[in-house]
Amino acid sequence: KTAVVGVHTGHLGFYADWVPEEIEKLVIAIAKTPYQVVEYPLLEVIIRYINGGREAKYLALNECTVKSVSGTLVIDVEIRGDLFETFRGDGLCISTPTGSTAYNKALGGAILHPSLEAIQVTEMASINNRVFRTIGSPLVLPAHHTCILKPVNNVDFQITIDHLSLLHKDVKSIQC
Repeated sequence: KTAVVGVHTGHLGFYADWVPEEIEKLVIAIAKTPYQVVEYPLLEVIIRYINGGREAKYLALNECTVKSVSGTLVIDVEIRGDLFETFRGDGLCISTPTGSTAYNKALGGAILHPSLEAIQVTEMASINNRVFRTIGSPLVLPAHHTCILKPVNNVDFQITIDHLSLLHKDVKSIQC
């Protein structure tokens, strides 16, 4: 468990009630005043590599996005070990209820109530024609369902975890 206190330093901050000039007041308030703890679900992202020797683990409050560095992303989407679809398009966004109001919403995804224990898989510019067909709609899954993304080709990926953008090579799978 991780405790977070929001300090508003930008333009938009849903969970940031304090500004930098109020840090001293914030510390005093936390020390002297009973405070309310609100829990938000996090998205655990595990990236496994072809060599099998290592894996990278991340936690996201909002979302994880997966895009091919060059060309169309072609990736198998497995849910609870079963192939759901082979996605072709610009990328996929896997979001938490908190993240459902962020990038997910801009992609046309649904807004989820923060108390729901769920994840949402939303497509980015999917390719749909007479040869290729994707689900074409955001998919909401219970949090206990595991979503595994398996690349069809060995390509480099740009994977974002909230604000962190990373380049990954030799990816075997991405588990959310």
